[in-house]
Amino acid sequence: MKQTHIKDVFFDLDHTLWDFDKNSELTFEGIFNRNHPEIETKQFIEKYVPINQECWKLYQYDKITHQELRYNRLKHSFDAINYTISDEEIDAIAKDYLRFLPDNNHLFDGTIEVLEYLNQRYTLHIITNGFAEVQYKKISNSKIESYFRTVTNSEMAGVKKPNPLIFDFALDLAKAKKESSIMIGDSLDADVQGAIDAGLDAVFFNEAKIEVGTHIKQINHLLEIKKYL
Repeated sequence: MKQTHIKDVFFDLDHTLWDFDKNSELTFEGIFNRNHPEIETKQFIEKYVPINQECWKLYQYDKITHQELRYNRLKHSFDAINYTISDEEIDAIAKDYLRFLPDNNHLFDGTIEVLEYLNQRYTLHIITNGFAEVQYKKISNSKIESYFRTVTNSEMAGVKKPNPLIFDFALDLAKAKKESSIMIGDSLDADVQGAIDAGLDAVFFNEAKIEVGTHIKQINHLLEIKKYL
């Protein structure tokens, strides 16, 4: 059903518009080819993806620091593939990863088309938990910067999704009202429930097609947002 009261649309960035998994794998492939050619990237990625997700969950609830996130997700992944590596090498990879990640800019299918569609009807914004400098580079390098009036990141707000304060910060920055705003993201916890708890409407970008309750608005492809907006 069309949500006729909406004026401002807030997007998550990673895993919603910007294809994090594809871009991340390409980044690691480049790093390993240059410095650790004995590592099989596909094998590493199989371990890294779930480990990275768990580390991010801890980070968004302030259970680990930014630095611990960067170290732990790599250390635990190398341990999982039984690859011996020094802390100094892990630190170098962590720095190279953040440096080169924004150079790969695959977007999810339909991203530009849906942004063109929505941009004619609503004011668009981003709310992201990602690191500020890296996120701005992703947005700029993937050439979607012009679609968004504001970009809120967790470093600016001082808190991370799903904390309601980051949504309040984003609304204030956007000069938007809760009752006429909607959040679109891939995380049921951080994006959807976080937005709902903060008083916004929400749509779950469920590309993986996991089972969710019928009370949750969801889309499996970005262009399906036209059902709601």
